[in-house]
Amino acid sequence: MLIRCAQQTIHGKELRLYKKWKSIDQISPKLQLAVVASEDQLFLDHHGFDVEAIKDALKFNGKHKRVRGASTISQQTAKNLFLWPSRSWIRKGFEVYFTVLLEVLWSKERILEVYLNIIEMGDGVYGAEGAAQTYFHTSAKQLSPSQCALIAAIIPNPIKYKLSRPTSFIYARQSWILRQMSNLGGELQFNPSK
Repeated sequence: MLIRCAQQTIHGKELRLYKKWKSIDQISPKLQLAVVASEDQLFLDHHGFDVEAIKDALKFNGKHKRVRGASTISQQTAKNLFLWPSRSWIRKGFEVYFTVLLEVLWSKERILEVYLNIIEMGDGVYGAEGAAQTYFHTSAKQLSPSQCALIAAIIPNPIKYKLSRPTSFIYARQSWILRQMSNLGGELQFNPSK
């Protein structure tokens, strides 16, 4: 958030930082499901890392110019909470360390709650409540399944993909996410012992 504020200032833009923390019970269960469906379908089952996705990404990246990521929600939370937004082995090493800490110290529900409150959702807009109010003039609790899937669709690159002006690509991602949500069931079932 601080880096984005500095970038806004450097580029002569109006300083914009909109976020409002909401507890997990104040965020639509459909948004929780949409984010897991689009970003990390094994979130409730892994211990911070999706080994198969990492292997697939390494294989893909060895053959293509475009880089494919394999970060889990836990890894993205660690990166967004403690680190800087760059691609380097040093940053990745720190990300592994913080991801292990999060997985040991926090429940999956807490990791998802923090993720949904700090994730970038547009230029100066952060978190579920920020996106809900900015783009849909409602609360994160009141988002429809369609709105939840649209929010999840832009998470990979919220500066490039605009919720205020969704492209056909974003609408196609939204449809795919809605299908994945249906495949995963109605709500996430957090294990209270984790």
